[in-house]
Amino acid sequence: MTQRPIDRRSFAIQCGLLSASLYAPRIAFSAGQPSMSIARFSASPGDDELPAKAGELTRKAIEALGGMDRFIAKGDVVFVKPNIGWDRTPEQAANTNPDVVAAVVEMCLKSGAKEVHVTDNSCNEARRTFARSGIQTAAEKAGARVYFMDDRKLKKKAPINGKVLKEWEIYEDILKADKLINVPIVKHHGLSQATLSMKNLMGIIGGSRNQYHQDITNTLVDLAAFVKPDLIIIDAIRVLKANGPVGGNLDDVERKDVIAAGTDQVALDAFGAEQLGFKPEDIGYVAEAAKRGLGTMDYASLKPVEVTV
Repeated sequence: MTQRPIDRRSFAIQCGLLSASLYAPRIAFSAGQPSMSIARFSASPGDDELPAKAGELTRKAIEALGGMDRFIAKGDVVFVKPNIGWDRTPEQAANTNPDVVAAVVEMCLKSGAKEVHVTDNSCNEARRTFARSGIQTAAEKAGARVYFMDDRKLKKKAPINGKVLKEWEIYEDILKADKLINVPIVKHHGLSQATLSMKNLMGIIGGSRNQYHQDITNTLVDLAAFVKPDLIIIDAIRVLKANGPVGGNLDDVERKDVIAAGTDQVALDAFGAEQLGFKPEDIGYVAEAAKRGLGTMDYASLKPVEVTV
């Protein structure tokens, strides 16, 4: 008999990581609510307008799903996971747009979240990366707790029970959080072809990344099957189309001016793959996740709600 992976809350409770105040049940979604939205600019804003417009686009995408109240309950501790991996500016599109992150933080707090945590296991030195990405300043201004990952909190072995990963180090604060919101940027990746929402989850793990990379298709899906974010928000305002994941050359960046949001990791990643010019089935971990039943690559079948700003 195959052992069913336990969710973050169950694992955290078993490990004694939660206090009684964090045992609030998850919100039940009503039948018929949309599972995906796509928000686009009707006309591309200039660079001086983009910070405010990016936040507005993000809010419209979440409103189209029924609003942040659908996902966040009063008193929730929320972990927001952007990509803050690289010592790059927002214009270079190696990290999540800081104004998108700030809008997510603001919406969570407005919906009653007790705390919103923002961090990532950066590849470049965290102090430089958090500052230069613009995410630290924007998220803190919005009311989030932004901090560098502490390796001492990566010692817990999560029983993933996947095809390849049987256990792995996962950041303790993820397991403690009531809700997880995954906010990746869409970009090229030299090994996996694309960084999308499932690839972005690598920022919550410890251990040897080289070992993880040996079978990246299956390890990414093993992790995604275990973690299961409550909400995914895909940042495709600026897209890094080549020389990822680090980038650096503005010639590799293209404005797509779109935010997609929803609850189906596979559908969101399928949409993201298309923004890079790939077919969803061309991205190994997207195809494998669909094969395992984590979601659908046919995102159009979800009838995404489309809005313009």
